[in-house]
Amino acid sequence: MAFEEQIAELERRRATARAMGSAKRLAAWAEAGILNARQRIDHLADPGTFTEWGLLAVSERQEDHHRTPGDGVVDGYAQIDGRPVVIHAAEFSAMGASSAAIASKKRQHSIANANKNGIPLVALNECSGARMPDIMGAQGIHAAAEKGALRRHRKVPWASAVLGQSFGGGTWLSVMSDFIVMRKGAIMAVSSTNVTSVAIAEDEDPEDLGGWRMQTEVSGQVDMAVDSDEEALDAIRRFLSYLPSNSAEAPPRLAVPSGSGADIGKLLDLVPESRAKVYDVRKVIRLIVDKDSYFPIKERFSKVVSTGLARMDGHSVGIIATNPMFKGGAMDGDACDKIIGFLVLCDSFNIPVIHLVDTPGFLVGVVGERQKLPGKIMNYIQAMAMTTVPLLTVIMRKSYGQAHLNIGAVHADEMCAWYTGDISFVDPKISVSVVHKLKREDDPERYDQLEQQFERGTSAYDLAEPFMIQDVIDPRETRTWLSKMLALHDRRMANGVGEHLMATWPTTF
Repeated sequence: MAFEEQIAELERRRATARAMGSAKRLAAWAEAGILNARQRIDHLADPGTFTEWGLLAVSERQEDHHRTPGDGVVDGYAQIDGRPVVIHAAEFSAMGASSAAIASKKRQHSIANANKNGIPLVALNECSGARMPDIMGAQGIHAAAEKGALRRHRKVPWASAVLGQSFGGGTWLSVMSDFIVMRKGAIMAVSSTNVTSVAIAEDEDPEDLGGWRMQTEVSGQVDMAVDSDEEALDAIRRFLSYLPSNSAEAPPRLAVPSGSGADIGKLLDLVPESRAKVYDVRKVIRLIVDKDSYFPIKERFSKVVSTGLARMDGHSVGIIATNPMFKGGAMDGDACDKIIGFLVLCDSFNIPVIHLVDTPGFLVGVVGERQKLPGKIMNYIQAMAMTTVPLLTVIMRKSYGQAHLNIGAVHADEMCAWYTGDISFVDPKISVSVVHKLKREDDPERYDQLEQQFERGTSAYDLAEPFMIQDVIDPRETRTWLSKMLALHDRRMANGVGEHLMATWPTTF
C-alpha cells in the first residue's frame, strides 16, 4: 500500500473514531443543549492541550467493532489552567458507554498515568452498566476486578462529574472520587431501573433511585448539583484550583483579591450575642476568608454543618462550621460523616482546617441512636486525631458537651474564642431542668437563680485563664488571628506537606 493510501486509511479511521457513536443520540443531545464527550473535554481543557490515548481502540468482540469507537470512552492527557491532568470521559453514544474489557484497559491506563506522574484524574461519567455479553460467565465477571481496578490510594486528586445515566463502573469511579458534581437530570446508582425491576421486582422512578436530590440531600454521596454540563465542568476546574497536583506538593497559592477582609466589621451585626437567636454561618465564612473564595462542598447535605474550600491570604484552607440556622447547629450522624469525609480530603492534600464553632452539642434521642451516632462520634474524633495538617478552632458562641471535644478542643493546634463564647457540658437551661426537675413556668424567680449558677465558669475567659485556649478575641480580629496562626503552623509541615495518615480511609458515604 502506498504512503498516500496508508495516510488516507489512518485519517479515515481517525475520523470514524472522532465521529463517535449513534448519530441519532448525538443530534438529540445537541438539540437539548447536552455536550458529548469530546465537547466536554474541549470545554474543560485548555485549548490545544488534549492528547488522546486509545483513539482507535474498539470492542474486543469482532461483531461490535463498527459501533464501539474508543470502546465508549475517550481518554487522554491535557492541561487545566496550565496544570497537567488526566481525563477519562464516557461517550454514551457508543453502546451507552457500557463497561467492557477495552474501555476498562483505557481507564486503568489513565489511572496509572495519573498516579505515576503525580497529576489529578478527572472522570466525566456516564455508564449504562456492564456490557452483559462481554461480562457474563465466570471469566467475564472475574476479569472485571483484576489488577486492583477498584482500589484507591489518595496520591492524586480525583474529581468526577455525573453527566447522564451512570450505573456500575461509572458509579464506582464517581464515589471513589474526592469531589463529585452532578448535572440535574443525571442518575447515579448501582444498577438501572431495568435491572432492579427484573432482579428484585422494584420499579422505582429513576430520580428516586439516584437523582440529584437523592444523592445531594439524602445520601450525601454527591457534593454539588448544577443545571448544565458547562457548570459541572467549571465546578471541577474550580475545585482543582484549591488542590495540589499530588499529595507530595503544597496547594497552589494565589494572589489575595482586593477588598478581602474589608467587611469583617459586619460580624458584629451578623452574629447575635444571644444564644437563642440564629444566623447563617456561611455569611460569617465569606466575611473572614479571601473575597469570593468560598467553595461549598455538600451544601445540600446535613446543613447543620457547612464545609467548603476557601483561601486565606491566597493559601487554600478547609472550613468546617456549625450552622445555627439549621437545627440550632446540633450535630447528628450525617454531620459526622460529612466532617470526616472533608477531613480526609484536606489531610490527604495538605490543606489546613479551620473550625468555626457554635453548637449545642450532638443530637440526642432515638433519631441519633438509629444513625449509630456513638460510633460516628468516635470515628470523628479518631479522624481528628489522625489529621496532620494544621487544625485551628474559633469558638464563636456555644460549644457544649462532647461536640466541644470533637470539633477542636482535644486536637486543635491553636484555639481561641470570641468574647461571646460559652463553653460547658450543656446549655444552662437544660442543667436546671435535669438537675432540679424545674421548669421556668413552675417558679420563674428560682429558675433564673439556678440558671445563673450554672452559667458561672462558662465564659471564654474561664478557658483563657488556665491557658486551655490561646486567646479571647474580638470577632473583628478573626481573620488576622487565623492568618498569623496559619503562617506559623505552615512551617511545621515539610514543604507544606502533611503525613497523610488518612490516605486510605474508606469512602465515608
